[in-house]
Amino acid sequence: MILEGTAFQVKVWKAISKIPKGEVRTYKELARIIKKPRAIRAVANACGKNPYPIKIPCHRVVGSNGYLGGYSGKGGIKQKKSLLKKEGLNIK
Repeated sequence: MILEGTAFQVKVWKAISKIPKGEVRTYKELARIIKKPRAIRAVANACGKNPYPIKIPCHRVVGSNGYLGGYSGKGGIKQKKSLLKKEGLNIK
């Protein structure tokens, strides 16, 4: 899989790829993981530009307040909820 994007986007996508099935991370946690703790909104934007929504599991990234955020993959937020439920997470 070839990742084409900015260096920042690729760094975010690689960090997302390391989130284990059945777990989530917040945009804020991802920003810290990539050593850019103030880039929370930029992390969210990189998630939205994800070229491989299932292979790079951006559905596992949520807001700190419990908000699911968006999902750029086919099916939108409804699909994000479905994917998280399939992974065993209790999503309302």
